[in-house]
Amino acid sequence: MKVIIIGTGIVGASAAYHLAKNNLDVIMIDKKQEGKATSAGAGIVCPWMKEIENETWYSLAKNSFLFYPDLISALQKEGENEVGYKKVGALCVSRDPVKLDEMEERVKNKRVDAPEIGDILRLNGEQAREFFPPLNKNLEALYVSGGARVDGALLRDALKRAAQRNGAEFVEGEAELVHENRKVIGVTVDNKTIFADRVLITTGAWAPKLLEPLGIHLNVSPQRGQIAHIKLAGQDTSDWPIIIPQSTHYIVPFDAGKIVAGATRETGSGFDYRLTAGGVNEVLTEALEVAPGLEDGTLEEVRIGFRPMAPDILPILGTVDTLEGVLLATGLGPSGLTMGPYVGRLAASLIQDEEIELDLTPCRPGRAIGMKKYV
Repeated sequence: MKVIIIGTGIVGASAAYHLAKNNLDVIMIDKKQEGKATSAGAGIVCPWMKEIENETWYSLAKNSFLFYPDLISALQKEGENEVGYKKVGALCVSRDPVKLDEMEERVKNKRVDAPEIGDILRLNGEQAREFFPPLNKNLEALYVSGGARVDGALLRDALKRAAQRNGAEFVEGEAELVHENRKVIGVTVDNKTIFADRVLITTGAWAPKLLEPLGIHLNVSPQRGQIAHIKLAGQDTSDWPIIIPQSTHYIVPFDAGKIVAGATRETGSGFDYRLTAGGVNEVLTEALEVAPGLEDGTLEEVRIGFRPMAPDILPILGTVDTLEGVLLATGLGPSGLTMGPYVGRLAASLIQDEEIELDLTPCRPGRAIGMKKYV
């Protein structure tokens, strides 16, 4: 079987790797594009802290967490050691002890069926700063040892290299779908037609553009996120935990003094690739309120990424009822780096008609075709 994958972010790269490993003929197609979410985002792999009651979302997120170690091990066997993934734990921080009490009870209840959560510790301000020295002294914390972080760009690149090592081909350019009688039979890239048995669309917020010429209106909207990269000179931050405040913002430490803080969630932004004074102020104000010890860090850059927002919290994954030969895997929103590798593997399984361990009916693309866009 020949499969074309349009889009090589974290989802597309994972799908390509898993298909190529199974000896399918795989062609990855992508173009240079500002604002790709995988390159901009900071990956938090810690699904238990979120107050989300959707069972399908939680099952996907939980399975995504469990999938990561196996994926990393497989990539290391391929010779890929720079994958950007590490289990460092997570600190949920708050000034409100009642909020932390509620969080602690919720996480402990989840641990009954998710022992991978690991140790759960309630910390006062002084104890919390032993884990993350720049933290505000007035914040208490709940520590969960199982939390992990990932550098999306490093993991994506490792997956692409491993896919190519297993026979996948990469073509740079802008793809357009080729179809006959409501069946996609391939793509054109730079006036060259490439035929395939299946086409997988993993272009994130740009997915609707591919489908519009076929009369399919996919309701996936770009949501701009601005995210700051800060350098702490002379600090060994490699084992510092993720910081999860009582807001939509976060702080993710990486190796060699690199700290990532973000991010804005600018619904209705369109593809406006632009840093704004208000956006940068929001990110830095939130970060320094939580961790004033970052004040003297060097602001190295602020990145922009466009999250692909579905009409609801679930990813869009599966076939299109009115169009044969094409599958969609997009709409992961702010969960892209949490779920992306696993969703890519699920997409690869769907293409090969393999049995899926989850009920993906709630994720079917039909719910996002012709519906009101995410607000």
